[in-house]
Amino acid sequence: MNCITRRQYLAGSLSGLGILAASPRWEALARAREQGAAFKIGACDWSIGNTQKPEAFAVAKEIGLDGVEVSFGEPGSANDLRDAAVRAAYQEVCRTTGLEISSLAMGLLNRVPYATDPRTEQWVADVVQVLPKLGVKCCLLAFFGDGDIKGDQAKQAEVIRRLKKVAPAAEQAGVVLGIESWLNADDHLRILDGVGSPAVQVYYDVCNMTDQGYDICKEIRQLGKERICQIHIKENGALIGQGKVDLLPVRDAIADIGYHGWLILEGATVRGKSLVECYQHNQKYLRTLFPAGG
Repeated sequence: MNCITRRQYLAGSLSGLGILAASPRWEALARAREQGAAFKIGACDWSIGNTQKPEAFAVAKEIGLDGVEVSFGEPGSANDLRDAAVRAAYQEVCRTTGLEISSLAMGLLNRVPYATDPRTEQWVADVVQVLPKLGVKCCLLAFFGDGDIKGDQAKQAEVIRRLKKVAPAAEQAGVVLGIESWLNADDHLRILDGVGSPAVQVYYDVCNMTDQGYDICKEIRQLGKERICQIHIKENGALIGQGKVDLLPVRDAIADIGYHGWLILEGATVRGKSLVECYQHNQKYLRTLFPAGG
């Protein structure tokens, strides 16, 4: 996209929106909206300053989001979703705000690695049981920091072994575990094929994969709708639409595979603007590219 067009989009001008409307893929997305397959936009609770706290929903409401991705912690942590009373508190805040829990996320696996720490097998089994009790479909499994498995065949093999054990329970519960990692699409597919279950998919982060130097639009098409459970729309040190990720071709790739799930905002704040101001910009920009949920 050239600089003039990007400025048009960021300014929200009618001419910029006209270019969007002229796109055949935009028309396909608009038709999907008419058929009830519209996008919903959420944010990670840690990105809006309330990790594993129901208070995240009030912030999300102020921003104008449709939901929140909620952190799932270790046993006994604050607001532990294993506790029925905590789940009830989250369900009540969803009722009062009109927002949804888009997904759960096990970011703690970045410091307590799923591939090597024996406790994590039970924790993932726990989240499989919690998800349907909340009416939530997807949980992110994080593989960064201490949990990184890129380039380590032994750790990847252990991840496959562990996921094969828990996948039948996830299938029975009707939920999906989403791998978010530094791996490329080929390596992700090798793990998914090794597990051999529709209950294990990829949680795709467009910024992380851009940082790795991957062709993100090619990867999205390669993985396809059946292998991508959810998508992070993220920037580091920039607002959405003003950083390294060009979302116009990403939008086209998403349209090509027929994905109509949640788009979850992460990061994407800048100095000089409050968190709420940044995220109000971020969600409004995304809604110029993707038909809003309802």
